Amino acid sequence: MPAPCDLLLTADLLLPQDDARSEIADAAVAIAGGRVAALGPAAVIVPAFVPRRRLDLGRALILPGLVNAHTHAAMTMFRGLADDLPLLDWLHSAIFPVEARLTPAAVRLGARIACAEMTRVGVTCFLDGYLFSDEVLAAADDAGLRCVAGEGLFAFPNPAFPDASAALAHTRARAGRLADNERLRQCVLPHAIYTTTPEIMRAAWETAGELGIPFVTHLAESPGETAQVMRQHGARPVEYMRRHGLLGARALFAHCVDLSPEEIDILAASGSAVAHCPESNAKLASGFAPTAAMLRAGVVVGLGTDGPASNNDLNMFGEMNAAALTHKGNLSDPTAVNAAQALDMATRGAAEAIGWPELGRLTAGGPADLVALDLDKPNMQPLHRPVSQLVYAATGFETRLTVCAGRVLYEDGAYAAFDSEELLVEAADLAAWVRSHRP
Repeated sequence: MPAPCDLLLTADLLLPQDDARSEIADAAVAIAGGRVAALGPAAVIVPAFVPRRRLDLGRALILPGLVNAHTHAAMTMFRGLADDLPLLDWLHSAIFPVEARLTPAAVRLGARIACAEMTRVGVTCFLDGYLFSDEVLAAADDAGLRCVAGEGLFAFPNPAFPDASAALAHTRARAGRLADNERLRQCVLPHAIYTTTPEIMRAAWETAGELGIPFVTHLAESPGETAQVMRQHGARPVEYMRRHGLLGARALFAHCVDLSPEEIDILAASGSAVAHCPESNAKLASGFAPTAAMLRAGVVVGLGTDGPASNNDLNMFGEMNAAALTHKGNLSDPTAVNAAQALDMATRGAAEAIGWPELGRLTAGGPADLVALDLDKPNMQPLHRPVSQLVYAATGFETRLTVCAGRVLYEDGAYAAFDSEELLVEAADLAAWVRSHRP
């Protein structure tokens, strides 16, 4: 007898990002209880299920929901506020002064705008680090997305907490509240070497180990950062982390632009992962991360957009394109990072990097997080190699359907969790608030 399911999708093409990197034509996906009940050829799957709802997408391509391995979602409020500046100037002259006046309400609204943006372009999970991270988690929860959030730890007071100890105590308390949450998780997130102390870093590492959650920090983001860390601590960033015992499979380091070959080997041997943010690195002129070399060495690399103040978008399709093209141009090597590697970094690689390896792939019994793209768009024709089309031709705005944990969040222009008109009004109010606090 056919089995019941909540949703049955059919489409011309399915890229499940399984271990075989299959391409399934005339495909179907059955979803029940927020998970994939079955997937494969429609001729096999469709007769086996009786769905509550069936969506025949026709000329569409289904792939796993994209995973943004590093962002600061609430920084939508700063999008376009301070462009064309070096990293440290950007932070100290434009961003930090406004952040000193942040409120929980501003963070939640900034994160809501980000969640709407990510939903529109097929992102179903993001790892976020910011202040008032409870508000980011609340925004993600309301949006129906998955989120791994960390409260930024600093060696100085901020509007959310008076010191790093208080922020860590909050992290411990929240761990219990999120223990059984299907979509929301947390990490421990000391901001960077140059904004913390060795004591804060070690306390964060121990907390992450005790709670069994990721340890995330910005690392080696630019030669300027390396020089600052050398002045402060007499060591390059990776060596600093090694000296203090802060490398390992639980660690995720954002950016890792300024690495030597020896440091790449150290990261690979330790099992530490890297969140690669090529668009932000290019915009801030931080340099070119040695991503091709990291992949060859076996480092787990996931793609992230970084914050929408330094990108300036949260579109992982653009990030895939940048990841593939940037390294070809920088290394004068058309094979440096290929399309399949870029897609992996936005799906499987990012999921593994954030400590959620079930995501980034579609498998029977796995999470039902997926996106469907319209293959009838002119830029998607003709279709010779689907993976190449996703990385080099797609923009993300071909997205017809975004599903997270089995729930349809976006379908053909309609959001399930957002009033688009109301969000536009709130965004304008937020912009005015930010401008009123800019120095």
